[in-house]
Amino acid sequence: MKIGNVTLESPFVVAPMAGMTDTAFRRLVKRQGGCGLVVTEMVSSEGLVRGIDRTLEYAEYTEEERPVAIQIFGGDPVKMAAAARIVEGLGADIVDVNMGCPVPKIAKHNAGCSLMREPEHAATVIEAMARAVKIPVTVKMRAGWNDRARNAPTLARMVEDAGAAAVSIHGRTAEQSYSGTADWDLVARVAAEVGIPVLGSGDCVEPLQVVERLQSGVSGVLVGRGVLRSPWILAQAADLAAGRRPREVGLRERGQFLLEYIELLLDERVDEAEGFRHVLMPSPAEREARGRERWVINKLRALCAWYSKGLDGGSRLRVRVNAASSVIELRDIVDEFFFDVPSAVGA
Repeated sequence: MKIGNVTLESPFVVAPMAGMTDTAFRRLVKRQGGCGLVVTEMVSSEGLVRGIDRTLEYAEYTEEERPVAIQIFGGDPVKMAAAARIVEGLGADIVDVNMGCPVPKIAKHNAGCSLMREPEHAATVIEAMARAVKIPVTVKMRAGWNDRARNAPTLARMVEDAGAAAVSIHGRTAEQSYSGTADWDLVARVAAEVGIPVLGSGDCVEPLQVVERLQSGVSGVLVGRGVLRSPWILAQAADLAAGRRPREVGLRERGQFLLEYIELLLDERVDEAEGFRHVLMPSPAEREARGRERWVINKLRALCAWYSKGLDGGSRLRVRVNAASSVIELRDIVDEFFFDVPSAVGA
């Protein structure tokens, strides 16, 4: 599969999820196999143009993650073009535009899914970006704003004409948010009507579902919540698609993933001078100054809300992780739940 001049070795993609798909998580998922592309958490075009440090942190990535797309949001064609040039300067392979976020604080600023309500303006944004950079410009959208305006097919054709190299479509409307079910018939219809790659998203939480969606006619599948529940889902889907028996993941391997995630979060510091692509080791003083430990605990709490679903005793794990007050305590909780013989036998 190719997006512009970027070749993806697998059609399965880690979808961007705010607060969840940080560089440490993306790296660990990539190491499991089956992942053709990772997309960063969405980044403010305004923050990029103004050089705000916190915004730049969301755009950080490592060479291990390539190919990588940095997703930006905004509604001003000039600022979006300028932000795309910054993304290109950071060395990203693809710049992706968020036209799918239904969160009010994003949509009310003429960004995210609200752009779908003004398709002509949305196309203007893409045209400005495509003219500004040489890397592929892609668009992530939803089925539409609501059931009365399911205009993804129309908008997909318009952004293709404006220079977009690919589109990704979540089969729900902004009004639905994450309720109901994703309309994959609409996604397949768009795939049949445009000449650029179309990737679909929505309701893929099992490997077989990912493969079945790929067979609907799309070029690729983005997986969001399914990756949070099982970082191995893309590798398992790749096995199924190739006619192989998908690898089995035991309780200990799940525990090891969490321990490695904790260590990556604790030990990484991105070198701004090198374009957010190299990881260095901070001193203990730096860790303390940045509140790293509290941040790591909060990250684990957020991940475990999804990661523990379907596990025997998962609710107990969530309660204990949410009550943890230190990284040492977090490690002890993971060890006890995932590595102790009684827990392993019970699961």
